[in-house]
Amino acid sequence: MASRRGFILLVGGGAIIAAGAVAGLTAFPIGLPDPAAAWRDPGANETDIRRKALSFAILAPNPHNMQPWLADLREPDTVTLYLDQTRLLPATDPFGRQILIGCGAMLELLAMAAQALGARAQITPFPDGAPGEKLDGRPFARVRFSAADKQEDPLWRHVLARRTNREAYDMSRIPSAEDLAAVAAAGAAGPVIAAGYTAAADKAAALRDMVWRGWLREMATPAALKESVDVMRIGDRAVATHRDGIAMDGPMMNLLGATGLISREALLDPTSQANDQGAEIWKAMAETSPAFVWQISADNSRLTQLQTGRAYGRLNLEATARGLSIHPWSMALQEYPEMAELFAEQQAMLGGTAQAPVQMLVRIGYAAAIPPSPRRGLDSHIKASA
Repeated sequence: MASRRGFILLVGGGAIIAAGAVAGLTAFPIGLPDPAAAWRDPGANETDIRRKALSFAILAPNPHNMQPWLADLREPDTVTLYLDQTRLLPATDPFGRQILIGCGAMLELLAMAAQALGARAQITPFPDGAPGEKLDGRPFARVRFSAADKQEDPLWRHVLARRTNREAYDMSRIPSAEDLAAVAAAGAAGPVIAAGYTAAADKAAALRDMVWRGWLREMATPAALKESVDVMRIGDRAVATHRDGIAMDGPMMNLLGATGLISREALLDPTSQANDQGAEIWKAMAETSPAFVWQISADNSRLTQLQTGRAYGRLNLEATARGLSIHPWSMALQEYPEMAELFAEQQAMLGGTAQAPVQMLVRIGYAAAIPPSPRRGLDSHIKASA
């Protein structure tokens, strides 16, 4: 819910912390996995090209970093991809639209990885049929691998540098129209998915206000708030144990968690000091949004949601290639009842409707570099044999 550095403000209420005490909480938890290991030389020790490609695909952006995919490798030269039904977000994403967008981004990285490794990945979306209003246990894609010449997509070299950056952005540096147009173009896909952008002062200001009101509405919706709090990993030990969700790590978070200044109970209380400070941090994020990019689709079918994700993966990489940071701000795009009024308002602002919606909205600009988000490692994503 908040940047890790921002929570340092919490100690300003009176607690005095010795530098040595903070330093004593910086060691990596002994005996636990490294949350960033998956980002270092993915697939280096793999001999199966499918596993090599999947080692890159699991680095894709996805909602709340739930990493909601499972790969079945029992059929030769084939990867059948399922949703992990325990990793959905029913409160904030009741129809699974955002989850499928994350799966589409994963598919795009899988295809790019296969091509770079010397294979062709033939993707069949929803081979057993697409789900209806609710996601189900059928696969969201079947991918057949065949030999091909190695060929690197121009965006491939940026895969390991890609981040979702929730820091404050530099409002004195407005992304150029050329860069914004290129990022938007990467997020479009034929006649089905268009993309737009703005750095115009009045429209960007209106969007800053809109995304902030979306955040406030989500905070005021108990089920939506709890869904986020439930997947917060508070402190290095929790981050290393789970390697998913919303990471709140670093020495200060370790200290605040150990002393009880940050806890799930406090984060579930909208009136707590933790949430007062969190609101200040998120408001600063909203206010430091010099420009926005969005994707809008011609329909809202399950196939279109997957295609949106594939295009979003490319949008993300194009921003990385141009030295820009992005951060999806999806609250007012979510379809739960308490958000309905703001959903309609934001769709109207950007030319979308419930039937042909704005699928993704991101703030974009220049920000300080951040480390990669945790990943659970390849074996956690392989579907066990029946």
